[in-house]
Amino acid sequence: MSRFERRAGAGRLRAGHVNGLVLDLFAGPGGWSVPLSRWSVREVGLEWDEWACRTRAAARLLTIRTDIALYPTWVFSGRVLGLIASPPCQAWSMAGKQLGLVDQPLVHQAVADLAAGHDTRERLLSACRDERSLLAAEPMRYLHALNSTGEPEWVAMEEVPHVLPLWKQYAAILRTWGFSVWTGILNAADYGVPQTRRRAILLASRVRTAEPPSPTHARTLEPETLFGPGRERWVSMAEALGWGATNRPVPTVCAGGGPGGGPEPFPSGSRKALADARDRGAWTRQGPGTGIVLKSRREGSGWTERHGTRENRPADSPAPTFTAEAHRWSWSLRSNNQANATVRSIEEPAGTLFFGHRANECVWVAEPLPDETSGDSGPTESIRITAAEAGALQTFPTAYPWQGNKGQQFSQIGNAVPPRLAAHLLAPHLGKTLTRDDFILAA
Repeated sequence: MSRFERRAGAGRLRAGHVNGLVLDLFAGPGGWSVPLSRWSVREVGLEWDEWACRTRAAARLLTIRTDIALYPTWVFSGRVLGLIASPPCQAWSMAGKQLGLVDQPLVHQAVADLAAGHDTRERLLSACRDERSLLAAEPMRYLHALNSTGEPEWVAMEEVPHVLPLWKQYAAILRTWGFSVWTGILNAADYGVPQTRRRAILLASRVRTAEPPSPTHARTLEPETLFGPGRERWVSMAEALGWGATNRPVPTVCAGGGPGGGPEPFPSGSRKALADARDRGAWTRQGPGTGIVLKSRREGSGWTERHGTRENRPADSPAPTFTAEAHRWSWSLRSNNQANATVRSIEEPAGTLFFGHRANECVWVAEPLPDETSGDSGPTESIRITAAEAGALQTFPTAYPWQGNKGQQFSQIGNAVPPRLAAHLLAPHLGKTLTRDDFILAA
């Protein structure tokens, strides 16, 4: 018995249980689900990763933990309003080995065969360099099965830019089935996501003209005119995290481990709690008598030389309070640890966040601004981004219930669709009208 003939070991939906269902393949932790749940749309997510399933359960999202390549399609017949698919991107992403590009002809063949009702996946899989590559063909298996009953009404799919040729193949097939289809590359920053995350998108509908959502944001502010509503400036990381806002302090998180919960890899061994902040990414005192307060679990070597105190302090005690002589810190985010990593000031959106292994860890880079008298800028510190911060930069709700250790949480966040982008992609299909001030876009 072949791999694709074995029964998936997960519970099945009972006939007649759901009407007008949105089927979310490769559902992950819930990037598409956040706007769907706020709109009270019935959705079921199919997902294999244990920790993504646990996160979805904690967020009260209906989930079937299963291998999507094994799960039967007939159980959904007659119930599906919309189909969403975000196949795993690791085989195609620039952050990995990109063996999906080598396997691309095989994936195209699988899509063509599945669209004609021929299941050749077992043979094609044996020839793939990366077994995850063929997962990008799985949505066609569901689409072909559902098409016999005139389902779904609409389709939304998302992947890394390299998958666009595959989406165009899907589009050509869907048009022969009566769909209007649009494919292209969208930048999440154009829709209020504080991250210049570019993704290949497919949108299809049986009942309306498929087209991309109108951008709400731009690199620079575009005032409203007689020809359009205008666009806000891209959302910066500082704005998304509330850094520097009135009565919103910079998050205080001390050191405490690497991706799997191990030792903190950075020289300072600490995160800095900056009590006061000014605009333009310079964290500094706001007046005489106030200062920057640094709190550290372990102060690290060179502390005395850098900060001018000879007092020995317990490892868990607050560091000294600096006043008039304190450095001002300029903050940036390095999107990964590779040589060509994107580094952005907190006044800008982040680059695409990569997680999954040590070479793709995002870090805050804290650089003291030059001393006004000596011109010495001092040492640069690198501090790992937290899951809460990374989730906010993906536009997940602040208190989203991420499950697992740090590495498992970061992996979920990096692979997820930003909910704010998902809201814009889904709104037309669900009869929703979004504006830049709509509640659905609020973190």
